[in-house]
Amino acid sequence: MSHRTVIFDFDGTIALGNGPLAAYVDCLEDMVGTAIAEQCRAAVSAFDSGLSDASDAYDAIQRTAADAGVTRAQLSSAYLASRALLATDRAPIHAPSGMRDFLLALHGAVRCVLVTNAPAIGLDRALQALDVADLIDEIHADTGKPAGLTPIVAEHLATGPVLSVGDIWANDLAPAAALGADTALVGVASDRGEPTMA
Repeated sequence: MSHRTVIFDFDGTIALGNGPLAAYVDCLEDMVGTAIAEQCRAAVSAFDSGLSDASDAYDAIQRTAADAGVTRAQLSSAYLASRALLATDRAPIHAPSGMRDFLLALHGAVRCVLVTNAPAIGLDRALQALDVADLIDEIHADTGKPAGLTPIVAEHLATGPVLSVGDIWANDLAPAAALGADTALVGVASDRGEPTMA
């Protein structure tokens, strides 16, 4: 059966706000101290101001922390701890204006698929908080984009047109574009690629 598909990224696309980033840095601060945490907060501010070549604010945090000697294990532990706080008072998020109405307009006519590199931790709660849980038809967490996006796009292209929406060209859009899918870039990005829509 033929169907149209829109594939959405999560962080920076469906879920907005710096709450999860603040929680990440707070959890990192518990492990490595205030000085490095303050450097990471400054890196997020620089990214938000367009003064960073990081792929996103998470990348800005990770680069800054790694340069200060924080290990990958510490970064991973802090990140997982922060995801457990997702959509709580310590890591608030909000949807883009009109997101529910947009998804409602697609509902039934278009398959809405969520594809994220984030783990599933806190994801169900987050989608409920964003008031879109009932409008997402399929969820893929911890997918390992960009490579992990390719088979998902290919599967849906086999049954109809696909639009991939995200805030990082290399992760969310380039694999889809390579397969002939349409793409839409949202938010702040250092590498804007050549999306169908921006």
